[in-house]
Amino acid sequence: MIVVFILLGLAPSVIWLAYYLRKDVHPEPRGMILKVFFWGMLLAPVAAIIEIMLSGFFDKLPFQGTANILLWNFLGIAFIEEYVKYFVVKWKVLRSREFDEPVDAMIYLVIAALGFAALENVLILLSPLITNYFSSLVSDVEPVSNFGFSQAFQLIVIRFWGATLLHTLASATLGFFLALSFYHKGRFKYQILPVGIILATLLHGLFNYLILLIERVGPAEDAIWIYVILLIVLLASGAYGVNKLFTKLKSKWALEEINIRA
Repeated sequence: MIVVFILLGLAPSVIWLAYYLRKDVHPEPRGMILKVFFWGMLLAPVAAIIEIMLSGFFDKLPFQGTANILLWNFLGIAFIEEYVKYFVVKWKVLRSREFDEPVDAMIYLVIAALGFAALENVLILLSPLITNYFSSLVSDVEPVSNFGFSQAFQLIVIRFWGATLLHTLASATLGFFLALSFYHKGRFKYQILPVGIILATLLHGLFNYLILLIERVGPAEDAIWIYVILLIVLLASGAYGVNKLFTKLKSKWALEEINIRA
């Protein structure tokens, strides 16, 4: 069952990866794709550790309630995760010879995001199994019942269209602004990347907050449909926008190459 859950957890990232790689006219080397994907996976726990460390800071802030929750969702989670995914590309890709055209910025950030999301999905599916294992050893740990393949499959379908897609959209948005920063010759050249990080953080944070509202309201309340519709609109508009950004990069600078190693 563990192997099945691991494969199931990897599936959304693999499917989205196949979709986004088709947007690259000049395919990236498989070795580079795998390297960035796995580094995205490996740095996901780093983001989690930073978030845990920051949680104590947010708990001690003089203001609590909605303001604190918003700040935590946008800065304590969304910003950290978006920057960690960007760091993978900055560390492993930007100085590589394979990074030679504008669309690569979006492609590699999407690859890092999908690696990040893959580990998240695997750990979420395995967490009930891990909890049940420890419940057999420690009496204080409550076992998780009724979590089999059917429940895992339903959860991963939701995450395919939800969290995994969100990771790709936010990182692809940041990737567009990363590419844009290489070609802008004006005075605002070094302000373009921060704009991308802010937009990616806002998209990610808004998604997280809507998920939180849905969980708080519960399925019995009519208001849940308002938040679900807003979530669908957010993801659909994000997907539409990212497709437009891919098209813009490929059409505007199709014949140019990135040269940041000079």
